Amino acid sequence: MNNKKLLFILFVLAVTQVIGWGTISLPAVIGDQFARDIGISLPLAFAGSTTMLVVTGFTALPVGRAFVTYGARLVMAAGSVVGAIAFLVLAAAHGPLLYFLAWVIIGISGAATLSTASYVYLNEIAGAAATRPIGGMLLVTGLSSSIFWPITAALSGSVGWRATMLIYAALMIFVCFPLYVFGLPARNAPVQKSAAAAAPAHQAAPVHRAVFPLLLSAITINGFVSWGMSSTIIQLLRAMGLDNAYAIQLGSLLGILQVTARGLDFFGGRRDGLTTGLIAAFVLPVSFLVLLIGGAANFAVIGFLALYGMANGIMTVARATMPLVFYDQADYARTVSRIALPQNLASAAAPPILVSVLIQFGGDAVLTIALGCTLASLALLGTLTVIHRRTMSLRQLAAEPRT
Repeated sequence: MNNKKLLFILFVLAVTQVIGWGTISLPAVIGDQFARDIGISLPLAFAGSTTMLVVTGFTALPVGRAFVTYGARLVMAAGSVVGAIAFLVLAAAHGPLLYFLAWVIIGISGAATLSTASYVYLNEIAGAAATRPIGGMLLVTGLSSSIFWPITAALSGSVGWRATMLIYAALMIFVCFPLYVFGLPARNAPVQKSAAAAAPAHQAAPVHRAVFPLLLSAITINGFVSWGMSSTIIQLLRAMGLDNAYAIQLGSLLGILQVTARGLDFFGGRRDGLTTGLIAAFVLPVSFLVLLIGGAANFAVIGFLALYGMANGIMTVARATMPLVFYDQADYARTVSRIALPQNLASAAAPPILVSVLIQFGGDAVLTIALGCTLASLALLGTLTVIHRRTMSLRQLAAEPRT
């Protein structure tokens, strides 16, 4: 595939992913409006995102089979139509029943359109070489919150959040759907693992049995922190004494910092996903320590946002590309589908847990939980790195000619 065609594919995926993630990051900005108008508590308003992630996780395996059978392009196109229906239902919600039904439908749409779907599509067309295209796409998709948090706040303030949902439904139908159908080339054939492809060059022996549980645990724990912080960062900054407008401005900077970090990683070298993840895992605990020690001081808040935003941006790339270090093209789709359920369940639990902790115990308790999780993730990735290096050393020794 030539570079011009690949760049256009990345453009299509970047636009649709920014819209997809940006339009569903609603509770972080207007969760209080949901709670007031629908008649539910703030933690229940945030539980909408929880519902979405749970549904996305449970539908990951059947949607994964649809990826194999029909290809990610057609599944994503269908998912955008489902997403439009979800926003229409949310716009009509006047009680908790329709509110949570909308998030259930959003969850089904998310399984078919959001991150995993784009990774699978890039893997369909690029195989093991998908690491760079995935990193390139994530350069832009990290801007979803920076773009859509201010848009959601402005639209809901001017036309109301219900009209905002109608606008987002229109984006699904009139922007995302045609981009998927007409902007992405169809794959040539379903991804299948043949006997000839069973042992790719980078994987000359079976994967160590400890790899999957370690990978699963590290990605799941990191997903809990990442989703939880992205959903509650504005509330956390407010609780630490920052005014609402300033908290939204600072929270929106995370997207820019994440994209900056991904750019540095993308253009700075060709490290594999595991090395990238380990670097990010070292920085994440430091970011939370800075805010725990410095509190609401300006230097601490800015320092935290810089360190966390950069490290989390790199870790997002690592979560998508670490499986490529160990698994071939056919196994990649199966592996990420198996990881999706526990990862999404942990991510789903994060917003209501962290919001409840924030309300009851304050911001320091939230930061302490995040610190503990990131230290655990660092330990898991360190163990995984040791296993990988030992495995590669043994393979190199086995491949050396004997005299």
